[in-house]
Amino acid sequence: MQHSYPRIPPGHRVYAIGDVHGRADLMVRLQDKIAKDLDRRPVTKATLVLLGDLIDRGPDSRGVVERAMAGLAGCQTVVLMGNHERLMLDSLAGGVGEEELWLMNGGDATLASYRVERAAALDRVLPAEHRNFLAGLALHHRAGDYVFVHAGLRPDRLLAEQDPHDLMWIREPFLLAKDLAEAAVVVHGHSVFPRVEFGRQRIGIDTGAYFSGRLSCLVLEEDRRFVLDTLTESPVSA
Repeated sequence: MQHSYPRIPPGHRVYAIGDVHGRADLMVRLQDKIAKDLDRRPVTKATLVLLGDLIDRGPDSRGVVERAMAGLAGCQTVVLMGNHERLMLDSLAGGVGEEELWLMNGGDATLASYRVERAAALDRVLPAEHRNFLAGLALHHRAGDYVFVHAGLRPDRLLAEQDPHDLMWIREPFLLAKDLAEAAVVVHGHSVFPRVEFGRQRIGIDTGAYFSGRLSCLVLEEDRRFVLDTLTESPVSA
C-alpha cells in the first residue's frame, strides 16, 4: 500500500454494510444511522457499499432489494454480488440442481417474500427491474487503499486475476492467509463474526444479522475507521 496506514482519499467517506440477508428492518435502522452521521458530519463525497447477500434467510428479501435499488440520499451506492444472489440467478436460469442448492441455502425465504414457492414461479413474477439490478451487480469495488468484495481474494493473485467464484465463495484460503498478493486491505462479508473483525490485511463485517440482529457498517474516512451497528447506540472507533 502507498501509506503506512491504509487511507481513503481526502473529502471521501465510505460506508460499507455487511450481509443483510433479508433483514429489511435492520437495513432501515442502519441506513437511518448513516443518514444522521452524514447530517452531523457533511462530506464532499460519500459512498455506500453493500457487500452482497442482500437476500435469503431473513423475512424480507424483496424489501432489501428494493431499498438497495433506491440507494441512500447523499451517497453514491455500490452493490456487490454475493453468493446468494448468484444462487438465485442460477436458479432462475434453470440450471440442473441449482434450485435445490439455493433452497438449501435459504432461498425459500426469498421465494416467500415474493409470495411464490418455486423458482419457476418467481421467474414469472419477478419485476424486470429487480432481475436487471441483481444481474448487473459488481464483483468488487476499490476506494483508496481498500478493496471491497463479498467473500475475499485468492491470496496469491492480484484483484484483476481473481476467479469470480472465489470473490463470492472463498473462505479458509483467504481467512487464514498471512499475506495477500493484492496490496490493499480487503473489506468482506460472507464469513460470520460476532463483531466486525479487523485483521492486518482484511476486515470482516458480516455479523450474522439475520439471526443476531447485529447488522454492521464499517465507516472509512482518510486514515480513520469506526463501526456503526444496529445493537450499539454510539459509533465504535477502530
